[in-house]
Amino acid sequence: MAELAALWIVRHGESTANVAAAHAESTGAELIGLSHRDADVPLSPTGEDQARATGRWLAGLPPHRRPDVAVVSPYLRAVRTAELALDGTGVPVSRDERLRDRELGILDGLTAHGVRARFPDEAARRTRLGKFYYRPPGGEAWTDVALRLRALLGDLRRDHEGERVLLFGHDALVFMLRYLVEGLTEEELMALTRQHVIANCSITGWSADDTGRLTLDVFNDIGHLHRQGARPTREDEVHAEPV
Repeated sequence: MAELAALWIVRHGESTANVAAAHAESTGAELIGLSHRDADVPLSPTGEDQARATGRWLAGLPPHRRPDVAVVSPYLRAVRTAELALDGTGVPVSRDERLRDRELGILDGLTAHGVRARFPDEAARRTRLGKFYYRPPGGEAWTDVALRLRALLGDLRRDHEGERVLLFGHDALVFMLRYLVEGLTEEELMALTRQHVIANCSITGWSADDTGRLTLDVFNDIGHLHRQGARPTREDEVHAEPV
């Protein structure tokens, strides 16, 4: 199979919805209270600082390790993260809707408490089916995200064989890329989701080994934010989806 030389994914910087969701969850509210549709949520000032720090990390890579191309989720928070991080690099950028965030359907904009309070039958169905296969009405299961990412990976391998590709996207995509690239089982993937919260502007990456197979180099790393003086988002402030 044709393979990439390297693949990275950067989660977008802290967004205004991350801030609102953390506050809503901490106060026991049912609604996050967003003023934008999900696709139009902007970065917070902290998120913009994180994106610029990611750009300084990119600039510090040796030439043979820098990305050849970048592919970005069309959602504003990811687009803006990419714009700030890639400013002045000359890296070609394209957008791909297959990198959008997981769609939550009728549960969009609700906290975990809000889901239990307003849709108890859905909360029970999610518990019965499990996180991997549960699909909220009007939304996507994790398996749906896997299908679109599997197609994207196929296109990247065909169109960018031997190149280094940088993706900008969302927390669920980081987990699902590990599932796809590394051939994880459902159980292994779900264990990862219990153990880790994907940080804003974290870096996850793989590079080709001697056999040409992509192997994990770094996961959910935010060391560059500390080194570049940007404030990492605390784990309790990172919005995780309610289901």
